[in-house]
Amino acid sequence: MNILITGMSGLIGGAARERLAPHARLSALNRSDVEGIPTTRADLSDFDAIRPAFDGQHTVVHLAAKPGEHFTWDELLYTNVVGTRNVVKAAREAGCKRLIFASSGATTTGWEHDEPYKALAEGRYDDVPDTWTMIRHDMPTRSRGIYGATKVWGETLCRDAADSSPLSVLCLRIGYVNAEDRPVRPRHYSVWCSQRDVAEAIALSVEAPLDLHFDVFFVNSRNRWGYRDLTHAEEAVGFVPRDAAEDHR
Repeated sequence: MNILITGMSGLIGGAARERLAPHARLSALNRSDVEGIPTTRADLSDFDAIRPAFDGQHTVVHLAAKPGEHFTWDELLYTNVVGTRNVVKAAREAGCKRLIFASSGATTTGWEHDEPYKALAEGRYDDVPDTWTMIRHDMPTRSRGIYGATKVWGETLCRDAADSSPLSVLCLRIGYVNAEDRPVRPRHYSVWCSQRDVAEAIALSVEAPLDLHFDVFFVNSRNRWGYRDLTHAEEAVGFVPRDAAEDHR
């Protein structure tokens, strides 16, 4: 299978490369060269420059983004909004079979304004009830900040692409993945995702039958204090996390 990965030089891109390389022919769409991988160097906001990278690709894994709230509006606009629009358009034009969109748990972090999610994120476990309602993929989105809003917009664009073309699209609401590969702050024990778990979720999404035409699910590790539902990810693609935040206490 030919797989194009945008943002392969990033942390999640590197983990996905390691997981997928033994089973696929990989290429990269990146702003810089990726050693050992055929790379199209281009900015996502330049449609004509990125378009040739999609020819002959079965699957596109779209990871490239400006993550977080510390970027300017222009940076978020050109990469997360215009760039995602260009990736979806190019995948459709090239006749790709599947697009995997790296969405984010930031589409729902606004729930952390309310209890018990606020206590979970702050690590105030004495204030957390014995059970709580998990945030599911089919509940209303609730972003906190512009970055999360760009990911909500990306999911909406992907839904339209799946509805109006043969392209199968899976949106992965990825949790907090870090270079340390372990929780380092109280909130991480709620939303952390290991590099191994995110790579496995991407691989399972690549391998899922094409009659799974559209879906959205959360990708986190097995977190005792998590509030994002993982049962749908298991139902959709068989994702069961192997790592747990509590293992790093």
